[in-house]
Amino acid sequence: MRILYLSPRQSWPPVTGAKLRDYHLARALGERSELTYAFYTPPGSTVPTLQDLPFCRRIIAIPAPRAYSPWKLVQGVIGSWPVTVVNYTSAEMIQSIGNLLRQETFDLVHVDIIHLAACEAGLRKDLGATPVFYNWHNIESELMQRYGEQAPSFARRRYAAVTARSLQSIEDRILRTASGHVVCSDRERALLLQRNSQARVAVIENGVDTGAFQIPASDAEPRRRLVFVGSMNYHANIEGALWFTRSIWPGILKRVPAWKLTIVGANPVPAVLALRAEPGVEVTGTVPDVKPYYRDAFAAVVPVRSGSGTRLKILEAMAAGVPVISTPIGAEGLPLSPGKDILLAEQEQEWQAALDELQRPDRWNEIAAAARAYVVRHDWQTLGRRLYETYCEWMGRTP
Repeated sequence: MRILYLSPRQSWPPVTGAKLRDYHLARALGERSELTYAFYTPPGSTVPTLQDLPFCRRIIAIPAPRAYSPWKLVQGVIGSWPVTVVNYTSAEMIQSIGNLLRQETFDLVHVDIIHLAACEAGLRKDLGATPVFYNWHNIESELMQRYGEQAPSFARRRYAAVTARSLQSIEDRILRTASGHVVCSDRERALLLQRNSQARVAVIENGVDTGAFQIPASDAEPRRRLVFVGSMNYHANIEGALWFTRSIWPGILKRVPAWKLTIVGANPVPAVLALRAEPGVEVTGTVPDVKPYYRDAFAAVVPVRSGSGTRLKILEAMAAGVPVISTPIGAEGLPLSPGKDILLAEQEQEWQAALDELQRPDRWNEIAAAARAYVVRHDWQTLGRRLYETYCEWMGRTP
């Protein structure tokens, strides 16, 4: 098959959750088909080559459009597309891909997130009858609604409510018009089918490179570190880091003064950097490799109270052999068994109880082993093969 893959991000190097899913799905399709990979590249970044992405037949790198410019904010208010979609809409992308579509024929187009919906609409004439499949990293309207519930000001809550309604309208249109949809969990599939029972929706969960995260245990020192891993310029992670550090961590530190809370993630905003002033807290900023932080971690914490989708940070911690304690929303969409392969906590006393439970060596080992067994079944190679087979089935082809 000849596949055109449209992405709103440069996935190389694959260092965040969205980039990891983007990269591994593109690799799975490219290893089994002729893949043209088109994406936005941020200002000042090094554009990947075919040596970096050897599974691609062709790479098309388009300069990323400027986000949240005054004109785009106006368009988001008065236009038919919300600003979160306008941010990813580029005349250069539409023109470049339109020229390509007039010269070549593709069997299908994979659109990696609904924020490219306006670009897809701009390409509608050139796409003709080519099937278009959307990959949903989240249900974006739900993510925006939850952001509004946590927003600190009336203006932001109002913005989130209006944008969530606009995103839902776009999602409903895509559910009617696109040839198929890929989501991260059974929960999201059920929600989309409630909105359109005729839509074709398949589940391709988030995964992990289990071989890369098979970390030898370090027994030289007792494990005295809690780690929270995630991009620290993403609103759900920012809110989670601030809430956990100020509301949950002081009680933990009082009981175990020798422990550290390490917040590991790229591009921390000033509010997250300021947490370095809190007792026992480390904020690393961007790191070349998260694995050393898992090596001596007692537990990985996921204090996320908003957002949507599923968290690759949970799968990576499990693959590294580290027990995970998460809020219910943080673990949402993952078919895990609380008390067996993950511990859930929301209130302060629940976090304390979970940590007390893990301080029993038998329970720590049981949960770490069960979690590792779970993620082995969710390796990216397995998931990528399933994506390709799903597309073949929808296209009426033999894999």
